[in-house]
Amino acid sequence: MFPLWKAVLSESFLGYISWCLYHALPPMIYYFPLQTLALTGLEVFAVAFFSPIFLIIGPFWRLANNKYILALLRLTMVGNLASYQAPNASIRLFILAAGVSSSLLVQTVTWWSGNSLQRFVRIWGFMLGKIMLLALRIWYTSLNPVWTSQAANTVILTIGFIAAVERIYSGGDRRKQEANKTGNAVRETVSHPHWLLSGIAFGSLMFLTLWIFGEVSLISRWAVSGHPHTGPDPNPYGGTVLLGLAHGLMLSFWSWSSIIYLTVTYSILFYSFTGLASSAGLLYLHTWSAAIAGNILAVFTMCVWPQLAGRFVSCLHPGKAMSTAMFAYVLELFFCVWCTAYKFVPGGIYFRESSHLLLGFIMLCIGVDFLTGPKKELSSIFEVKSNQKPLFRKSKNYIKLLLWLFVGVGLLGLGLRYKTYQKKLGQGVPKRDFSAMIWPFRFAYDNEGWSNLEGSANLLNQTGADFITIIESDASKPFIGNNDPTMWLGERLGFYTDFGPSTRDHTWGIMALSRYPIVKSTHHLLPSPEGEIAPAISMTVNFTGKLVDFVVAHFGNEEEDLDRKLQAIVVSNLLKTSSKQVVFLGYITSAPGSRDYTELIENGNVQDIDSTDHDRWCSYIMYRGVIRLGYARISHAGLSDSEVQMAKFRIPDHLDSYVDNDRTVTDPSQVPEDIHFNPRFGSYKDGHNYEHIHHFHMSTPKYFK
Repeated sequence: MFPLWKAVLSESFLGYISWCLYHALPPMIYYFPLQTLALTGLEVFAVAFFSPIFLIIGPFWRLANNKYILALLRLTMVGNLASYQAPNASIRLFILAAGVSSSLLVQTVTWWSGNSLQRFVRIWGFMLGKIMLLALRIWYTSLNPVWTSQAANTVILTIGFIAAVERIYSGGDRRKQEANKTGNAVRETVSHPHWLLSGIAFGSLMFLTLWIFGEVSLISRWAVSGHPHTGPDPNPYGGTVLLGLAHGLMLSFWSWSSIIYLTVTYSILFYSFTGLASSAGLLYLHTWSAAIAGNILAVFTMCVWPQLAGRFVSCLHPGKAMSTAMFAYVLELFFCVWCTAYKFVPGGIYFRESSHLLLGFIMLCIGVDFLTGPKKELSSIFEVKSNQKPLFRKSKNYIKLLLWLFVGVGLLGLGLRYKTYQKKLGQGVPKRDFSAMIWPFRFAYDNEGWSNLEGSANLLNQTGADFITIIESDASKPFIGNNDPTMWLGERLGFYTDFGPSTRDHTWGIMALSRYPIVKSTHHLLPSPEGEIAPAISMTVNFTGKLVDFVVAHFGNEEEDLDRKLQAIVVSNLLKTSSKQVVFLGYITSAPGSRDYTELIENGNVQDIDSTDHDRWCSYIMYRGVIRLGYARISHAGLSDSEVQMAKFRIPDHLDSYVDNDRTVTDPSQVPEDIHFNPRFGSYKDGHNYEHIHHFHMSTPKYFK
C-alpha cells in the first residue's frame, strides 16, 4: 500500500516539474524577439519539444530504455529547474531547452514501458501534476513558485530530486527485465496503429490545457469587460475553474461499459457538442456567460484527458506518436503567437486575430479522436490482461484523494488571498490632490529576461501614485507566461483594478490600478487596419466624492501611419466627450507637435502637462479641468525598457472659476511639501539617467505654481 501511495505522489510531483518546463520554455524564447520586435533565430530552441523523434530509431529507443540512461534523463529533467538561477537569459534558455528535451524523452519511455499499473500511475501523475501546478500558482497569485524566487526554486528542486531518486530505485529492479518489452506493454492495452491521429489530438489537448487553463484566472480575463459589469473576478471565481477541471477528471472515472449502448452513443455526441459549444461560448459570449462557457470547457477538457491519453499510449509506435503530438503542440503555439504579434512575423497578415480558427482546429482534432477511439476509461484500457485489479482500485482511490487535496489547497489559497485583498481596498484618504502615472512595463520582464513583479511593485509603491496605467500588461498568453500581473499588483498594492481589453481581443493589454474606486469603465479597440490591435480604456474614478475621468491608450507603432491617424481621432473624441475633468495617459509613438499630438490637444480639448518638454516620443500626460501641480520622469533602471512618467493634480473646488498653475519651478522648497515627489528618486536632473537606479531625469521633477 505504502509503495503505491509513494508512486502516485512521486509521479504527480514529477508531472508538475514536466508541466513547469513546458510552460517556461515558450516565454523564454519569446523574450528575445520582444527586445528586437523581430524574429531572432533563437526560436529554433523550440526544437527541444521534438526530442522524442530520436526514439523512432531502434538503437536510441533501447538506449533510452537503459536503466542508467533513464535515471540520468530523470535527474537532468529535474536539475534543469536550476535554470532559474542561471547568470543570464541565454544560458537559461539553453538549460530550459535541455530540460524540456529530457522530460519528453522520459515521458515517452515511461509511458510506453513497464507493466500496466506503472504506466497507469505515470499518466495519472502527469495529469495530477497539472492540478498541482494550478494550486501552487494560486498561492503565488498566478505565478509559478519555481520561477519566482531562488528559495522556492531550491525547495522544489530538492523535492524533485527526492521524487526522481524514489522512482529510479523503485523501478530499478524490474527495469532490466522490462527494458525490451515495450511491444508487450503496448499489446497489454487495446493497441491500435493510428499514431498520427492520436498524436495530433493529444498534442492539441496539451496545448488547449496550456493556452486556456494554464492558470485559473485566464477564463476571467477572456470574459472580462468594463466596470461595473466586469464579469467574474479571477479571485475568487478562479476557484470555479479549478473545480471544473477537477470534476472533469472525476467524470472520467465513469465506466463507459456500464452504460447501455444507446446512452453511450448519445453521451459521445453530447460530449463532442459540449466541447464545441463551450469553446464557441468562451470566444463570442460576454462576461458571466463567457465565463460559464469557459467553466464547462474546463470540465470537458479534463474529462477527455484520460481517454485521449489512454488511446495515445495504445499506439504501437511511441516515438512517432509523441513526435506528432509535439509537432501539433508547437505548431499551435506558434499560430497563437502569429494571431497577436502578426505585424512582426513573416506571413502574420494571414493569421491576424485568428484565435477562433485555432480553437476550432483544436476542438476538431480532439473531437475526431474522441469519436473514433475506444469508449473506455484509462484503467479499462490497461486492465485488458492485468491481474492487478485490486491495486488499480487502490491507485484510483489515492489519485482521487490527491486530486481533492490539491483542489482544497488551491481553494484555501484563494480564500485567504480574497480576504486579505478586501481588507486592503478602500484605504485611500479623502483629498483634493492626486497623482497619476503611466509606465510601459513589457509584461513585467526586466532587461535581463526575468519576470520581476516584485521590483515593479516596489517601484509603484515608492512613487505614491494614486492612479496607475501600465501598458503592455496582458501576460495571460502562453508565450508570455500565462500569469496575471494586474491581479498580482492589485492585490499586492491594495488597488482597485481594470484589466482590458479581453485577452481574446488580441491586444497587448492595458492595466489600470486605482487607489480609489472605479465607478465605470469602457474598453475600446482602436482602429488598426494595418498594424496590431490598439487598446484603450475610458473610465471614471471616485476620489472620495469627486469624480474624475481617465482615458488611457496604447497607439500603434511608428510605421503604421494610417493606424495612428485613425487612433488619434478616436481617442480625441473620447476626450472631447468625457466630463469636464479628465486626465489622458497614453503611449502614442509621436513627437510633441506632431499630427497625432495636435489632434489630441486641439480636438480632444486637453493640455499637455509640460508643453516645453520636447524630448518625448511615446508616453504623454494631458489633462482638462484639474490644476497641474507637478511633473516627473523616472528612469527605468533596467526594470523595463521604458521610463515612468507621472503628474500631480488638484481637483478645483469650483470648476467654473479656477485658475491653472502657469509658472514652472524646479526647486521643491518653493512649493508645499505635501505635493513633493518622493525624494527617494533623488533630485532634479538634466538629461538621461544611465545609472542602474531609479532616478529623476530629463529635466524633472518640475512643479507648477
